[in-house]
Amino acid sequence: MPTVSDRRHLFRDLPPLEAVDAAVIERFLDASWAEHGLAKATLVAYRTDLVQLARWLRQGRGRAVLDAGREDLFEYLAVRGRAGYSPRSGARLLSCLHAFYTRAVREGARVDDPTALLQAPSLPRLLPKALSETQVAALLDAPEVDQPLGQRDRTMLELMYAAGLRVSELVGLPATALNLRQGALRVTGKGGKERLVPLGDESRHWLERYLREVRPALLGKSAEAAGSVALFVQPGGGALSRQAFWALVKRYAAQAGIDPARISPHGLRHSFATHLLNHGADLRALQMLLGHESLSTTQIYTLVARDRLRSLHAQHHPRA
Repeated sequence: MPTVSDRRHLFRDLPPLEAVDAAVIERFLDASWAEHGLAKATLVAYRTDLVQLARWLRQGRGRAVLDAGREDLFEYLAVRGRAGYSPRSGARLLSCLHAFYTRAVREGARVDDPTALLQAPSLPRLLPKALSETQVAALLDAPEVDQPLGQRDRTMLELMYAAGLRVSELVGLPATALNLRQGALRVTGKGGKERLVPLGDESRHWLERYLREVRPALLGKSAEAAGSVALFVQPGGGALSRQAFWALVKRYAAQAGIDPARISPHGLRHSFATHLLNHGADLRALQMLLGHESLSTTQIYTLVARDRLRSLHAQHHPRA
């Protein structure tokens, strides 16, 4: 069975990215951002996908990324599959390649789209992994709040659950996004779209403590740190990365006795949505709070809530 090291080995010995390929990729990313307002995380993923393909094509096929044929792409997808990349990863890659080569045809850089006859793998619709309310309480209680970093982490966990934030939204929050007097948070979500999210008393309490007691101490007195715009900072003023926050969540989940398989990077966001629905929240209101463009994206949480109701019925009804 392929391992993570197999996936890393696939790209480890490839030649460096050619300048001509780099220029083509950057033009595509710039145009995609300008036209569609793609999120930073999406642009990063697209860049990684295209750079890896370009390097593989140069070594294995002697071609520029713009000159790839359908057979080249088919073989590349097969190589990735044999290296252990998931069908979901392949589907995302194919979406990226389709956007890249469609634009190339539209701009006259190619006469055909090599992705036209390539089909994305059929994917099951995965339900979000939501924690129970008891598990959330245990996770929130895990950080040692008598320590500055523990208090910062507790505040981040509280805010993510209180506001239903994506991880990228949480770590990217500027200090100016917060209005404690009004009890509101201005969030910039996917595609640069803004939404206003209300804050509850508990999250406001922890935010007030963090801003008063912890953030100034973490920033210190250096001029660089004093200019930090991030709401949540590391010692010295730098913002946390998504990966660093995810590592914190995994660690606190283990401390709270939560099975790692039950937690995901967006676990508290999923729990926020599911718990609101369990307590009778309106689906349209939830859509606005989550920042979903389509109501169908929000509706998947009704399936999670429905599964929970079925479980409760089977467990407690005398004739279930």
